[in-house]
Amino acid sequence: MTSILLFFLLHWYLSLFVQTFYLHRYAAHHMFTMSPFWEKAFHVLTFLAQGSSYLSPYAYGVLHRLHHAYADTEQDPHSPRYDQSLFSMMWRTKGIYHSLFERSMPVEERFTKGVPQWPVFERFADAWPTRIAWMLGYTAFYFALAPNAWWFLLLPLHWVMGPLHGAIINWFAHKYGYRNYQVDDTSRNMWPVEVLVMGEGLHNNHHAHSGRANFAAKWWEFDPTWPIIRLLDALHIIRLRAAAVPAQAVKPRRQAA
Repeated sequence: MTSILLFFLLHWYLSLFVQTFYLHRYAAHHMFTMSPFWEKAFHVLTFLAQGSSYLSPYAYGVLHRLHHAYADTEQDPHSPRYDQSLFSMMWRTKGIYHSLFERSMPVEERFTKGVPQWPVFERFADAWPTRIAWMLGYTAFYFALAPNAWWFLLLPLHWVMGPLHGAIINWFAHKYGYRNYQVDDTSRNMWPVEVLVMGEGLHNNHHAHSGRANFAAKWWEFDPTWPIIRLLDALHIIRLRAAAVPAQAVKPRRQAA
């Protein structure tokens, strides 16, 4: 049981980390820079961490930029305002994601500029034989170490881990929680859930300051990815952009009554 639980938590948080650090804060927002070597290294790490649910940095980055540009409008790739359920939102997002991945959906240059691309590797990682191989690997691990059949209920979560994390934020963080900032969309903060999702739950803060690398704003909020970013910056693996570092004295505005 301990091995299965540790494996699930490791997969959960490694997948979360590459999504929030590399796909979200780097590919979509360029909050920091990195060398071509490290860009490729984190690209491979994304594949290893997400496995069968691998998300292309290019398609994710463009999709997320579209979300910010058209948040909670009919052009938003994922919005609870225009989708009847979590599953219908995920299905619609899946279609848009694959159109972006295949470059069959026309988008303005501002949405594609600077987004990491590695077409050969991405096609290998996205291919169904590759995804099925990962799924069989997860299943074999469970057959070898699961103490009883109940643990196999976790397997589908492994298979769709990457999109699952995105769906949690894009659905629930636009429906539940509190707001530090008045913005033109329904984004909310989910405290203390942000600790469990590597800071992604501080969604209202992020929509108000989309270029800020630390998603926390109030003293009692915590973005677990921010200390990792500071460490990687100190090690010169990445270079934080000046605009991405929040001023210590910045305080969120009070919500209008």
